Amino acid sequence: MKRRNFLKKASITGIGLAVAPTITSCETTEKKESKKIVADTSKTIVPVVVATWNFKNATKAAWEVLEKGGMAIDAVEQGCRAEEADVKNTTVGKGGSPDRDGNVTLDACIMNKEGNYGAVVCMENIVHPVSVARKVMEETPHVLLAGKGAEQFAVEQGFKRENLLTEASKKAWEKWKITSEYKPIINIENHDTIGMLAIDSKGDISGACTTSGMAYKMAGRVGDSAVIGSGLFIDNTVGGATATGMGEEVLKTVGSFLIVELMRQGRTPQEACEEGVRRIVTSNPNYKNFQVGYVALNKKGEYGCYCIHPGFGISKYQDGKQIYIESSSHIKKKV
Repeated sequence: MKRRNFLKKASITGIGLAVAPTITSCETTEKKESKKIVADTSKTIVPVVVATWNFKNATKAAWEVLEKGGMAIDAVEQGCRAEEADVKNTTVGKGGSPDRDGNVTLDACIMNKEGNYGAVVCMENIVHPVSVARKVMEETPHVLLAGKGAEQFAVEQGFKRENLLTEASKKAWEKWKITSEYKPIINIENHDTIGMLAIDSKGDISGACTTSGMAYKMAGRVGDSAVIGSGLFIDNTVGGATATGMGEEVLKTVGSFLIVELMRQGRTPQEACEEGVRRIVTSNPNYKNFQVGYVALNKKGEYGCYCIHPGFGISKYQDGKQIYIESSSHIKKKV
């Protein structure tokens, strides 16, 4: 608690943010890095919700909560639940692609304005892991539950067991089993995780992240989505960040925490996302064979997004309007 108070005071006394809501290139970022940026938190643009990928139903569901004056934590939970229940989305919740043994295992986490966090990993038979994660945060002395323990806890909290493997996902898995060949080639991993960040009318920020993980992964594999600081991180004095893509690479760089700390030091959300990607690209010569993308949102409601490959973007809902902004791609630029 002393450390948290120290960081809070440090932020107020000089470490802060000044951001621009536009997508910038790496070359532009490098020119700006030498400038000293002073925080301007006098005006906050609220409310707003952003999410990875073009998940319009999710951002709409979150916006409906914010529009009524609801809290950011409720907004991100409801937004993520929309994708978890969508059987057409084979990367999240029910209908998600199974592991190599045919079991759909889910990971999710949620983080509120106080910095409290809850998560579940390798959980089966429960449609809404993001809601179970919130129960872990609010109803237990723990922050993360795994496997059968997470499932049992969910049932005790009133969640119903349900088969998450749909016919469509089962057929795709059976087709894959013909060769059972797994290679981390772009988009074959099938890992379009939804990470969501929201600011409510009071200016408080929360976030959530949920996924079924890589298609046909090894049994027991856990990625970054449910791990605090990697798939998601929130600091209500600064902002938040969330990740999507190859979880192993995000875990190795503690990507979301890195991005929030860069924003604390004065980087814009866009600059921070670009630097997060740059850390991965410069240390891994095989970066062309996988995908990692970040989304960041600061306390003023300004956002950024960046990805190793094109095709990634940010779904944004604000003032009753929904837009999709495609990210720039690091792979096309000089590191």
